[in-house]
Amino acid sequence: MLGFSRARPYSIGVDVGNDCLRLVQLAQNGHGLKLVAGKSKDRPDDVRPGSADWQRWAIQTIRLFTTNGGFSGRDVIAAIPPDDLFIDHIRVSKANDSKIEEMAFAKIKPKLPFEPVKENLMIKCIRTTGENVVVMAAERKIIDRHLAIYEEANLHIKTIAVWPLALVNCYTRFFGRRKSDVEAVVMLICIEDDRTNVVICRHKNLLFAHSISIGAKQFDDDGVVTRLVLELTACRRQFGSIHRDAQIQRLIFLTGRSLDRDTCATIAKQLEMPAQTGDCLAAVQIADPYRLGIDRRSEPSQKTMPSPKQQLNWATAFGLSLS
Repeated sequence: MLGFSRARPYSIGVDVGNDCLRLVQLAQNGHGLKLVAGKSKDRPDDVRPGSADWQRWAIQTIRLFTTNGGFSGRDVIAAIPPDDLFIDHIRVSKANDSKIEEMAFAKIKPKLPFEPVKENLMIKCIRTTGENVVVMAAERKIIDRHLAIYEEANLHIKTIAVWPLALVNCYTRFFGRRKSDVEAVVMLICIEDDRTNVVICRHKNLLFAHSISIGAKQFDDDGVVTRLVLELTACRRQFGSIHRDAQIQRLIFLTGRSLDRDTCATIAKQLEMPAQTGDCLAAVQIADPYRLGIDRRSEPSQKTMPSPKQQLNWATAFGLSLS
């Protein structure tokens, strides 16, 4: 059997959120995908996200993981955190493709949550269907801050990616492999600790993306799941107004087993849509989960496993490694 020593690993996917840092590396060994390494660490409570202390913590943590965590090589693919990535859905005629970024900036300028100076922004436009375009923007200083982290950690950054495309990668490689999935429009729901990321796609084609500031750590409060359902309903309505000829056929919860299945069932029931769970950890071979600090069980061992919060969701990191 072909082992890791002969398998060519993918790049290391780095998912840096406000509350947690995750690194994952996958490899193709001829029989499917295997997990080379995976590490996760919560941000210390006394470190403010985006601060100089946060940057130093991220550098030290990534350096430690990539040196001692079993990762292969120095190539990484990372994503800007959802809090730092502005996403909007606009219409731009195909005749204006040569000026699409300029036209997109003009349309999103009044909505930007940061200084609307084009020279200070990185803009990515993805044409979905017809005149519909998903536009994503981030401040250059935020991107430079992340680039500095990987440079100081002695890593080679192949690209700064975006989380919506990472989730699409995760879905298509693991859960959208049937012939019927190629044309199916699905809503991917990725519930993190502090937020819920939503993507609607037709297989590899991104159609819609939105990040909701409601996460799993809030689910103990009465009414939070109902609020999340209202936000998801708003996403579905907005999508319907943009893509009038497309209908969402099912929900896919890209989540680990530590998330309460009753919560997923409640969300699907209130949205009145068929749903399934896509656990990427269950879709790959993990030779030694105890060494890697990753477990597929819903109740990790207090002695050897990290906290359930760290178990929650690896979908973005998996998708980045596969990018």
